[in-house]
Amino acid sequence: MAYERMVAGLVFLRVDGIECRYGSVKVLEDVSLSVKEGNFVGILGPNGSGKTTLLKSISRILKPNRGTILLNEADIYSLESVEVAKQMGVVPQDSSIGFNFAALDVVLMGRNPHMKRFQMESGKDMAIARKVMKLTNTWQFAERPINELSGGERQRVIIARALAQEPRILLLDEPLTHLDIVNQLEIMDLVKEFCVKEGLIVLAVFHDLNLAARYCNVAVMLKNGKIFSAGSLDEILTSENIKGVFNVDAIVKKHLVTNSIFVIPLSAPKSPPSRKCSIHLICGAGTGTSLMKVLLDEGYSVTAGVLNVLDTDFETAQFLKIPVTTEAPFSPITEKTHKANLDMISKASKVVLTSVPFGYGNLQNLEAAREALAGGIPTFVIEEVPIEKRDFTKGKAKALLMELQSKGAMFVTNQTELLAQLNVSEEKLKTAKEDTARFLDHLKPEELTKETNIKEKGEKR
Repeated sequence: MAYERMVAGLVFLRVDGIECRYGSVKVLEDVSLSVKEGNFVGILGPNGSGKTTLLKSISRILKPNRGTILLNEADIYSLESVEVAKQMGVVPQDSSIGFNFAALDVVLMGRNPHMKRFQMESGKDMAIARKVMKLTNTWQFAERPINELSGGERQRVIIARALAQEPRILLLDEPLTHLDIVNQLEIMDLVKEFCVKEGLIVLAVFHDLNLAARYCNVAVMLKNGKIFSAGSLDEILTSENIKGVFNVDAIVKKHLVTNSIFVIPLSAPKSPPSRKCSIHLICGAGTGTSLMKVLLDEGYSVTAGVLNVLDTDFETAQFLKIPVTTEAPFSPITEKTHKANLDMISKASKVVLTSVPFGYGNLQNLEAAREALAGGIPTFVIEEVPIEKRDFTKGKAKALLMELQSKGAMFVTNQTELLAQLNVSEEKLKTAKEDTARFLDHLKPEELTKETNIKEKGEKR
């Protein structure tokens, strides 16, 4: 679908319905977008989707067969090259230099659009070159031949050259190739600062969705030469769009520290033999998350409940499309929800109770496990964390758990032991061990003791 963002104020760059071909092969079709100053646009898509071709057409390397590209309302292909170069800097995929110039000389080439023919560099030109080389951490090898630098060092010099042009638009085609993580962050922080403080327009091709999420405020997703989706980053970088464009399942969350979106791609599941067996998980607080994925991968049918909406296990169940009985956020289980959970349990072949903390609000989940046992459904209890450390009901949860044990519930010490009894593959057992350690850190006895002590101190105050 075509997309065009209408913005208030001056629009520096507009792409209007362009179509590009290499010979008879159509690479881009009906691509439209408008970008205003200060926007950092991430161009995303699989290999062969047309990302680099879009930048080539904007930078006048490949003239579109149809449509127009406007720079300050003028057709970019009607402008003199020098006029375009004064306003647009480009960092291409291939940054090879034909001659072995010194790094400083390469950066000074960025000043050529601002100089007359045969004019030597002025003091101003040298000052600008020195400034951008210091900003990109390349001044220390200003006199070194460009072809003697490492790939990452050379890439930073090319970025410095583009910044030396003092452009209003910067095109970056996979700009972080060859850069280590420190230089990736330094360069992207620098470009982002130019965006925010100087109103620089940036269009950058990314393969790393997490870097795009960290720095871009606008995203364009390409698929088969067409815009699949475009808009603000929060709107575009979703699990559904990633699946639609890359055919990969992914978890998309917002990081608590950086406040930026992060993406966790998931490997395509193998097709396991169906076990024709349904397992109902009584879980919460993230204690069922790793189990859900492992059991599904092993061919089990999985249900869960009761879970509060916004609980980690609820979000996992939603993502994995697991049927779940839910209760409102931070609300105690109602009788209606409890009955719905019992109905779901009655259809299960087995019930698994995880090491979830119990308060008065979810105590009925223990009663549901008791009902499962009474109905003849094999019930497993995972006791990774002693009940004394997670019972916040003055012993009621412990009493119910002991009743489950007396009535024949099978107690296991951890998820790995449970999965072994369910004949889960060794590969999944190894994964479960790692996931258990990660997801249950906040339920370890020492952590719960810390939380309890903090709570008690607060109550004394």
